[in-house]
Amino acid sequence: MAEQRPDPDALLARVQREEAKRRRGKLKIFFGASAGVGKTYSMLLAAREKRAEGLDVVVGIVETHGRTDTAALLEGLEVLPPRTAEYRGARLREFDLDAALRRRPAIVVVDELAHTNVEGSRHPKRWNDVEELLDAGIDVYTALNVQHLESLNDVIGGFTGIRVHETVPDTVFDQADEVELVDLPPDELLERLKEGKVYLPEQAQAAIQNFFRKGNLIALRELSLRRTAERVEEQMRLYREDQGIREVWQAGDLVLVCIGPGELAERLVRAGRRFAAALHADWIVAYIETPQLQRLPAPERDAVMQNLRLAESLGATTVTLGAQQMSAAILDYAREKNVTKVLLGRPTRTGWRRWLLGSVVDTVVREASDIDVYLLGGETRRPGETPVVARSRAYLGLPEAERASAKPRWPGYAAAVATPALCTGVGFLVSGPNELINLVMVYLLGVMLVAVRSGRGPSLLASVLSVAAFDFFFVPPEYTFAVSDIRYLVTFAVMLLVGIVISNLAANLRTQARVAGYREKRAASLYAISRALAAAHREDEIVRVAAGNIGAEFGAQCAILFPSESGRIVYPKGESQPYSLHGADLGVAQWVFDHGRIAGRGTDTLPGADAVYFPIQGASGPLGVLALLPSSLRRVFLPEQQRLLETFLNQTALALQRVRLAAAAQNAQIKVETETLRNSLLAGISHDLRTPLSAIVGAASSLVEGPERLSPESRRELARTIYEEGQRMATLANNILDMARLDAGAVTLNRDWVPLEEIVGGVLTRLRARLEGRPVKIDLPKDAPLVKLDAVLIGQVLVNLLENALKYTPAGTAIEIAAEFAPAAVTVSVADEGPGIPPGLEERLFDKFYRAAPERAQSGVGLGLTICRAIVEAHGGTIRAENRSPRGAVFRFTLPRDEAPPELEGEDAPQAEAP
Repeated sequence: MAEQRPDPDALLARVQREEAKRRRGKLKIFFGASAGVGKTYSMLLAAREKRAEGLDVVVGIVETHGRTDTAALLEGLEVLPPRTAEYRGARLREFDLDAALRRRPAIVVVDELAHTNVEGSRHPKRWNDVEELLDAGIDVYTALNVQHLESLNDVIGGFTGIRVHETVPDTVFDQADEVELVDLPPDELLERLKEGKVYLPEQAQAAIQNFFRKGNLIALRELSLRRTAERVEEQMRLYREDQGIREVWQAGDLVLVCIGPGELAERLVRAGRRFAAALHADWIVAYIETPQLQRLPAPERDAVMQNLRLAESLGATTVTLGAQQMSAAILDYAREKNVTKVLLGRPTRTGWRRWLLGSVVDTVVREASDIDVYLLGGETRRPGETPVVARSRAYLGLPEAERASAKPRWPGYAAAVATPALCTGVGFLVSGPNELINLVMVYLLGVMLVAVRSGRGPSLLASVLSVAAFDFFFVPPEYTFAVSDIRYLVTFAVMLLVGIVISNLAANLRTQARVAGYREKRAASLYAISRALAAAHREDEIVRVAAGNIGAEFGAQCAILFPSESGRIVYPKGESQPYSLHGADLGVAQWVFDHGRIAGRGTDTLPGADAVYFPIQGASGPLGVLALLPSSLRRVFLPEQQRLLETFLNQTALALQRVRLAAAAQNAQIKVETETLRNSLLAGISHDLRTPLSAIVGAASSLVEGPERLSPESRRELARTIYEEGQRMATLANNILDMARLDAGAVTLNRDWVPLEEIVGGVLTRLRARLEGRPVKIDLPKDAPLVKLDAVLIGQVLVNLLENALKYTPAGTAIEIAAEFAPAAVTVSVADEGPGIPPGLEERLFDKFYRAAPERAQSGVGLGLTICRAIVEAHGGTIRAENRSPRGAVFRFTLPRDEAPPELEGEDAPQAEAP
C-alpha cells in the first residue's frame, strides 16, 4: 500500500485554525426556532453553572421581556449597567461594550445576537460587538433565532410572510465554537403563548394568528434542526481532517456515482438519483479523466458533458477529477468527502482480458473495505435506437459544422514510415558485425521521436517497421526475414516491447504536457482577470474587464446585462459599451435573472436562442446576466471550461458587490455626516438665536408698553441692546451664508495689491467697540511690501480670529497681531493670553460647528474658524493653531507670494495703530 503522506496545505490550515482559536475567545450560541423556546433561560442556566464552577461570569445585557422565571435567574449574577442612548426622543438601553472590555471577565452573556445598535454606537450590529469581545480573548454566551440567519432570511420570509431585517452572517454562526439547540415542540410553544409566558396576553393572540401559526413553527423547527445538523456534519469533517482519519465514518449517507464515456453513464445518473432519494441522502456524480480519456473524440466528450449536466438538473453535485489511475482517484475522493456508498457500472472486460488487465470495479471493491459498493448492470440497445453519443449532440444543439477541427493524421503515419527508413540509412553508415546493438538504439531513438511528435498510433507503427527493417537489412541472412540465430527472436521481441513501452510513455507525457499547458493557460487567465478586477474601482471598469477577458478566453461575443430600477433586464445606456454582442434576447436574459439558471443555446431551457445566458449570482441574490455567443459551444460546456467560466462569473460578482458595498458605505457615511451637520446647525442656531431674540423682544416690549415711564437714557440703552443683538443675529446669518458660498465654490477672489497695514487698520476700526478695554499689540515690519490678495476676505479672516480671541479669553487680557515676510510667503498671526487649546484639538478647531469649550463661548455656532480656513485655502495658503508659552494660543495663516509687488514711488504705506 502506498504511503499516505499528509497534505501540507491541510496541515497549514489546521495550524492556522488552532492558532486563531488559541488567541480568540470562545463563542457559544443558544440556537432556537423562534422566540419563546427558552434560549435566554437555558443561556442563564449555563452561566450560573459556570459561575458555580468558579469562573468569572458577567451579564452584559439580557432581555427578559417581563418573564419572571427568566429574571429570577439573574439573581446572584453580576450585571453590567447598560449604556443609555438618545434616539428620536426616547432613551434606549444598549450593551456597554467598553465597560465589558474594561471589566474583562472570563465569560460575558450578551443576549439577542442579531440586535441592531442605536445610531452613534461603535458598531452597527451587536454581533460586531461580540466579535470585538472574542478578539479580546473573552468568551461569549449569546442567543439567536433561525430566522435571523442571513442565508435563510428570504426563505423564512417567504412562508411566514414576515421578513425580519436584523440578520447575522452565516459565517458568525459557522465559526461559533459551540451551538446548543434549544428545541420545543410547536404545541408546547403555542401553549406557552396562550399562557402569556412569551408575550403579553394582548400580543400573544395576534402572534398566534400571524407568525406563530403551527405550520410556520413546524417549518422553523425543521430549518433549525437541519442547520444544526449541517454544523455537526461540518464539525465531524474538520475533526477527521485534523486527526488525519481516512476511514469512512458511517454517520450519514453520501452517495458517489462514478460515470465514464460509455452508454451506461446516463443510466448510472438516473439510478443514482433514485438511490439517493430512497436514502434521503446527498449525492455526487464524478467523472474521472485519465490520460486515456483525455484523448476521447469530441462526440464522446460531449456525451460526458451532457450526462454531467443531466446530473446537475437532477440535483447532484458534479465534479471532474484528473488522475492517472481511476480507482485511486475514486477511493481518495470518497474518503476525503466521507462517502458511504459508491455506485459503479459493471465491468465491461470479461474473461482473460479482465484477469490480465484488471478492472476498476475489482480494485475499488477490493480496497474499499469501509465503503459500500453497488454495481449497475448494462442493457442491450434495442435495434434502431440512437446511441447516447449521437443523442447528446442533438440535445446540445451542436451542428455537425461544429465538430472539432481535428488535425489530419496522415502526416504522423508518414513520419512513422519515414523514420525507420532514415534509421536504416544511418545503419548502413555505421553497420558492421559488432554494431547491431547500436543499430537497435538508433531504431529505438526513432520510435521515441515519432511518439513525442505524432502520438501513440504512429509510434506503434514505427516500432513494428523498425523491427522489420532491422531484421531484413542487418540480421544475417541479410535481405530476408529469415533468422539464422534463434537468439535474434528474443532481440526482436525485446526491441518491439521496448518500442511499445516508449511509445506509451512518450504519448502519455505528451498528453500530460498538453493538459498542463491548458491548465496553466486557464490559471493565467484567472490570475489576469482577478488582478484586473481587484484594480477596478467603478462598475463600468469591472464590466469592461469581465467582458474582455471572458470574450478572449472563450472565443465568444458577450454582453453583461443588469436590471433597471424596475427589475427588468436592459442594455446599459451610454455611447461606448465594452460589448461585442449586440441584440441579445432580453426575454431569455430576464428568465435567467428571475430563475437563477442557465438558459439559451445548447441547454434544455429556451434552446432556440442564439446565445447562452448565465446568471451572475451575488451573496444576496442575482446581480445580472452574461449573454455569451461562442464560436463553438464546446469551449463553454466542456467541464473544465464550464468551471473556469463559473469562476470568472464568481470573481465578477464579488468585484461588483465590493464596488456597490463601497458606494453604499460612502453614501451612508455622507448621510451620517449630513445628519450630524444638520443637527449641529439646528442646535447651534436654536441656542444662539434664542439669546439675542430674547433680548430684542424684552427691550422692544419695554419700549412699546411703557415708553413714558422710561428716561431718555434708558430708551437709548434699550435701543442699543436691540441694535447690538440684531448685529449678533446678522453676523450669525452672514457666517452661515458665507460658509455655504465657500462650500459651493461660489466665491470669486478679487485679488489686488494692498498694504497689509491697511487691512489690519480697517479690521481694528470695525471692532473698536468690542476691543474696548483690551490692549492690542501690533508688530508689523516697517516698509512691508504690498501683498496680492482679496482684502475683504482676508479682513474677514482677521475679524473672525479676533472675535474668537474675545470669546475664549478673559476680559482685559492682551491680543497680539504680527506679520512676518519671507521671499515666497507672508505669515500673519493672532495671539492671545487665554487658557490655550486642549491638546489634540488643534486641527478639530477648524471643523464645522466644532467649539472646544462651548460653555465659555458667548455666541456663535462654530463656523468662524471654518470660514477662515476656507478663505485661506482659496488663496492657496494654510492656517494652523497652537499653544504659546507660557500661556495662550496663537493662530497663524500663511499666504503665498507668487508675484513681485509693484514699486511704490514717493509714497509710504500707512501704519495702523491700536485703538
